[in-house]
Amino acid sequence: MASNFDVCIRGSGMVGSSLALLLARQRLRVALVGSPQPAHDVRAFALNESARQLLSDLRCWPNPQHATPVQTMQVWGDAGGQLQFQSPALQGLTHIVDVPVLEDLLREAVDFQHTIERVSEPVLAKLTVVCEGRNSQTRQELGVAFNTLPYQQQALATRVQCAQAHRQQALQWFSQVHGELEILALLPLGGPQGREAAVVWSLPPAKAQALQALEPQALAQALTQASHQVLGPLEVTAAAQTWPLQLAMAAQWTGRLAQGGAWALAGDAAHTIHPLAGLGLNLGLGDVRELAAALQARESSDYWRGVDDMHLLRRYERARKADMQGVWLACDGLQRLFNHPNSVVQQLRNWGMNSFNQLSPLKQWTVQQAMH
Repeated sequence: MASNFDVCIRGSGMVGSSLALLLARQRLRVALVGSPQPAHDVRAFALNESARQLLSDLRCWPNPQHATPVQTMQVWGDAGGQLQFQSPALQGLTHIVDVPVLEDLLREAVDFQHTIERVSEPVLAKLTVVCEGRNSQTRQELGVAFNTLPYQQQALATRVQCAQAHRQQALQWFSQVHGELEILALLPLGGPQGREAAVVWSLPPAKAQALQALEPQALAQALTQASHQVLGPLEVTAAAQTWPLQLAMAAQWTGRLAQGGAWALAGDAAHTIHPLAGLGLNLGLGDVRELAAALQARESSDYWRGVDDMHLLRRYERARKADMQGVWLACDGLQRLFNHPNSVVQQLRNWGMNSFNQLSPLKQWTVQQAMH
């Protein structure tokens, strides 16, 4: 198959751009489909230490004003349950990163790299990597089953200014309101002394739409009440955005193309997860790291294989599916546990939270796992 490119990456978001930068280091000729469009994105991502190391290595890690370390995480259940995690190190449990800032840094790095070419349409390449997101058109064209479990919830995201400094705390509440699950998270932004927070509120669809339609002052009142004024009265500073929540995973992550070459899925095109644990982009960057490592084996033991070699691509698929399985089950289990309306289950889950909060060795192990 004649082509000017070794790899064509379909999707120029954060996952696709990060992969392009890593593959360019392997002296591969990369076509990156799509140009980032300036947009007002109110989201923020919780990125763990592994993600920080990867982005720092790419010289795309934001400055402290836009990557706030979380020193304390507090979680409240729906009937007195409570958990608190404290960072064992100065770098924090995780970092809350401003999405638009990270997107700008990745865009600048891609534009600086001469072995990456932005293209408007997919081109022929030995390997096509699909990073188009959860509604990937290419995945559908490939006929790959996307096993989906929709939740009867939507996420509402916005930004707020807090009356009190957040003191590098991430706060989360699990609540049962009229028999339906709501999960509210306030994520610290603006650096260690900041008063800004990113909001992610998982809600029944009708309530999410109703809250999105409110005037900023009315939405601020609802958020202040739901957060029990832990950070004082809140002021909404950005238009609210909503999207449906689901758990999903592609049945197949790699394969051969009819016209020659191979394909692989990465990021939300391969899997999606509930935002309750803040793992979404961490998992996508995990795909990036694993796929780049699988292809880099060509520089040593597998030097005779091409980038479209199915042995390397299946190695990537097996590794990521194995890593994803436990996370997939744990996040779905937590969502189901707190969504259960039975009073006995409610008592058990809150007892479990309080008991877990007393088990220091287990908490320390959990913190280390989450950080990496």
